[in-house]
Amino acid sequence: MELKLVIIFWICIIDNKIKIRMDIMGSLYSSLIFIDYLAIIYFFLVNGIYLILNTYAFFSIRKRWISKEIENFDKTFQSEFYKPVSIIIPAYNEQATIVDNVKSILALKYPEFEVVVVSDGSSDKTIDLLKEEFNLKNSSRSYEEKLGTEKVIEVYDSVDYPNLIVIDKENGGKADALNAGINASQYPLVCNIDADTVIDEESLLKIVEPIARDWRVVAAGGSIRIANDCKIENGQVTKVNLSKKSIVKMQVVEYLRAFLFGRVGWAAIDSLLIISGAFGVFRKKHVIDAGGYSTNTVGEDMELVLKLNRKLKHKDRDYKVLFFADPVCWTQAPEDLETLGNQRSRWQRGLGQSLLLNKELFFNKNYGLLGLLAYPFYFFVEFLGPIIEAVGYLSMFLTIVFFGGISEVVILFFITAILMGVLLSTLSLFFEVMTFHKYKKLKDILNLFLFSVLESFGYKQLHTWWRLRGIVELIRKNESWGKQNRKTFNSEE
Repeated sequence: MELKLVIIFWICIIDNKIKIRMDIMGSLYSSLIFIDYLAIIYFFLVNGIYLILNTYAFFSIRKRWISKEIENFDKTFQSEFYKPVSIIIPAYNEQATIVDNVKSILALKYPEFEVVVVSDGSSDKTIDLLKEEFNLKNSSRSYEEKLGTEKVIEVYDSVDYPNLIVIDKENGGKADALNAGINASQYPLVCNIDADTVIDEESLLKIVEPIARDWRVVAAGGSIRIANDCKIENGQVTKVNLSKKSIVKMQVVEYLRAFLFGRVGWAAIDSLLIISGAFGVFRKKHVIDAGGYSTNTVGEDMELVLKLNRKLKHKDRDYKVLFFADPVCWTQAPEDLETLGNQRSRWQRGLGQSLLLNKELFFNKNYGLLGLLAYPFYFFVEFLGPIIEAVGYLSMFLTIVFFGGISEVVILFFITAILMGVLLSTLSLFFEVMTFHKYKKLKDILNLFLFSVLESFGYKQLHTWWRLRGIVELIRKNESWGKQNRKTFNSEE
């Protein structure tokens, strides 16, 4: 009898444990499925919005492409609306690229411009190379500090190039260097160029032309392309080559998607929040009125555009911020995971800082689509998106591991998170081939189509991790710029 009671007792305990375990597994399954469907809805909405933006971008680029046939730059720049441009190049330890960069700018086709190079406390040979290559001497030009900056040590003029000015100043960061360049500039338009870039010779004409024609345009941005392994002579890209490195090919696809459709699409609905610091033109008066570039963010390019939008809306001024895919600037992309990861984490940190500094726009109907759509999209998708994506990927992984099989939810997740992303990338590449056609070799085009598929299997997930790291760095108030590796253009090293 006692043995029977003992057996019954243990059967009850085991049965209860099984029931508890089944309840736990049931709750876990329900929770995971709930998170999975939330992730599916998120990816569907995000990629759906991108597809809509792509549609707007398609017609915008098509219209621009048709109008190129009747463009008459000579007529535009001989009119009374023509404006000269000051091109500002902030440089910190850019000895590997600075000479080619400045030569590229000096070779631009444009009636009247000046080049203002700002060495921001460089500790390498940046200043020495500039002195040697361009025959610099101490300048007598006056320097009016309209925007506060770190101390300017010396201002130089070039004996060989009358339109070249070089500023040597104490380190204050990129935004501080840009503000110093604006202080030294003498023309009403300012164009900001990164020191590791080269520009197509007609790009400045193309990007300034709409500003010269329309007084409402306060800023315009151009497209950024990858220069790695391209042939560059006398500061110009003479042959476009696709890099042999997979990590660079991934970035080529990424840049095509971001610039060719993303920014063109936002600009088409008058809701552009960012003009890349690598290539943008602004009316100087409005930049100074807005207080110049903010020095308390590493995303100074986006913060300035947000600030301009906010202040001009306050004044109830009729204005435009434009973006064009055809004026091209070529930049060096990172070739190792550490440098790329640092760059993307810094971009994410800068995004968060810029949004916080201009939080007044958040769901504010007074700013139209900018406040009701663009700002919330950037906040929930571009900034908080990595958290949502990481939770979604983790939940789907646990669903497959614990409950196995290819279920309906797994298929839906694959379609919305992976296949729709592949579609966006291939659409961008297809339109690049049909219009700008920078990559002319069939092998390169097929290679890019392959990587437009492959990037969704590993690279995008790694990118999500880097952006997550950027959010953590923002919370921890990490102000580091991160490691940068530069090499000379055309270098095989």
